[in-house]
Amino acid sequence: MTELYEEDPLVIEQSIEGWVITKCEDWRDYYESNYEARFEEYYRLWRGIWDPADSDRKSERSRIISPALQQAVESNVAELEEATFGRGKWFDVSDNFGDTERQDVQFLRKKLTEDFEDCMVRKAVAECLINSAVFGTGIGEIVIEEMKEMTPAVQPIMDGDLQAVGINIQERVKVKLRPVLPQNFLIDPVATSVDDALGVCIDEFVSRHHVELLQEQGVYREGYVGPAAPDTDLEPDQDITIYNDDKVRLTKYYGLVPRELLDTAMDDVNEDAEEGDSRYIEAIVVIANGGILLKAEPNPYMMQDRPVVAFPWDVVPGRFWGRGVCEKGYNSQKALDTELRARIDALSLTIHPMMAIDATRLPRGAKPEVRPGKMILTNGDPREVLQPFNFGQVNQITFAQAGALQQMVQQATGAVDSAGLAGQVNGEATAAGISMSLGAVIKRHKRTLINFQQSFLIPFVKKAAYRYMQFDPENYPVADYKFNASSTLGIIAREYEVTQLVQLLQTMGQDSPLYMTLVQSVIDNMNLSNREELIAALNQASQPNPEAQQMQMMAQQAQMQLQQSQTNALNAQAEESSARAGKLSAEAQAVPAELEIDRINAVTRNLKEGDAEDKEFERRMKLTETLIKEKEVESKVNANKQRVRNDIPEVQLPAEAAGAGDTGVEIPTEGVE
Repeated sequence: MTELYEEDPLVIEQSIEGWVITKCEDWRDYYESNYEARFEEYYRLWRGIWDPADSDRKSERSRIISPALQQAVESNVAELEEATFGRGKWFDVSDNFGDTERQDVQFLRKKLTEDFEDCMVRKAVAECLINSAVFGTGIGEIVIEEMKEMTPAVQPIMDGDLQAVGINIQERVKVKLRPVLPQNFLIDPVATSVDDALGVCIDEFVSRHHVELLQEQGVYREGYVGPAAPDTDLEPDQDITIYNDDKVRLTKYYGLVPRELLDTAMDDVNEDAEEGDSRYIEAIVVIANGGILLKAEPNPYMMQDRPVVAFPWDVVPGRFWGRGVCEKGYNSQKALDTELRARIDALSLTIHPMMAIDATRLPRGAKPEVRPGKMILTNGDPREVLQPFNFGQVNQITFAQAGALQQMVQQATGAVDSAGLAGQVNGEATAAGISMSLGAVIKRHKRTLINFQQSFLIPFVKKAAYRYMQFDPENYPVADYKFNASSTLGIIAREYEVTQLVQLLQTMGQDSPLYMTLVQSVIDNMNLSNREELIAALNQASQPNPEAQQMQMMAQQAQMQLQQSQTNALNAQAEESSARAGKLSAEAQAVPAELEIDRINAVTRNLKEGDAEDKEFERRMKLTETLIKEKEVESKVNANKQRVRNDIPEVQLPAEAAGAGDTGVEIPTEGVE
């Protein structure tokens, strides 16, 4: 194995603390050369602290710092905090696929939420968000502490006659999140994340008693640890007086170290190491004051993960350090500060009175100053010795320039406040313009929120749960769980969505089935103190009354019976009409036959026997046919004239056709066409 690697001169020293300190010093040199000055200036701009290095002109006298960048940082951080913790439930736990038992998942979520509240994790996450907005990267260290849980309790004494009031003390392992400032964090310069780096280091000052307590508990090695030398680069606030007593510089290294150095530090030299063993091993090394080894051991966590989580506010490709709100609005903020300071300097020259004085005509020892009630002595006419003057007036265009620069800060950072919503987002107060601008702002916040969830929030919850499972298995059952973020919309996005829902409500009536659903969505997006009560009341109101529901069912049944009876009556009438139509059809078919019979009877009536009978019969038949044809022609003529004739007169044969005339033969024509 030794042939594969070049001999490291640091390993020859046979000191793991020397190897770690050398690496950390190289990483600090890289940080100080590239990021330290910029981060310090971002911090001053956010805090509103003036520094001579922040002046852009040598003649600049004003020290004002515009609050535009401060507002941008607080607005963006508040938006992400509201989106993460606004609903109370900020993470969720899901079980393995196919597992129908949900009790263990619900227990784990409630237990984790309770422990996170006890350890004030929300406050620590909010501080990491502020660090990320100011410096570009939020960093947190996952710390395990043994804490004593004290709960009030009573205990019966004297055979149960009395009760003693006291407390129950239970020692438990708690997982905390501790924010880390960028000047206290060192990382491999070529790494882009905590897991990809050779290692990470947290270098900071801690109280001396903190180290001594851990030595008593056996966490750190025993030995004298004196006060550390002062170093202002590690202090959180470098503009205040530094307290140098009872402080220890603690360097905690999490990452890969040479295996042989770790074995030497642990007094456990492994001479039987296999050829396949890696040269590096994941370890935790703690060093005090740059040379006192307090702890060196392999990574004790069951998932072999590093107890550090970090996320960039905005990703810079190929770099670990991200791009924060202060970096985005830096140029606009500097221009705004320069504009305001120049105006204030100009006002001091135009507002305050100044005097031009002939020094040769002033008495010896006179103090030429201007103030109310002061007497100025002159040798001669004061009008010739003293002359007031000014440098003119300040141009009013600087007001408009300052407003435009403030809009540039908001444009660069995506920060929008309620006072400048209509005028500073899109320059107009139109609803369409505001909607388009708010859509772009919401997308920027959503982008940062997703980055924060995937890089910081979910990894922290997972690592904390794994540590609870490892060191507190009685309260946390060991299983493979999936953790999800329950973050929702922020304030701006929520108000925008409420506006859209209200506009949608105006397009439908209260009888619509979607009306109550939209009302519930509006209340759910509002930041109300009694939101849950309102939603419960809406759900209860949407549920039907059992009595009213029963009466409604009875009314529906009665209506169905009425409709069924009406249908039956209509069916009976239809059957009756059908039978009548059949009857009329049969009668209509029988009419021609009856008419033919009547015609034959009329022709053969009153015929005498003999040869004359046949001739008379033929004559009468020809006559009836002639009359029938005439009637047909007459009916066609009447149809063309579009009038209906109701009565058809009887047709009588002429006397000569009847023979003697007393026979009275009548030919029926009714129904004959």
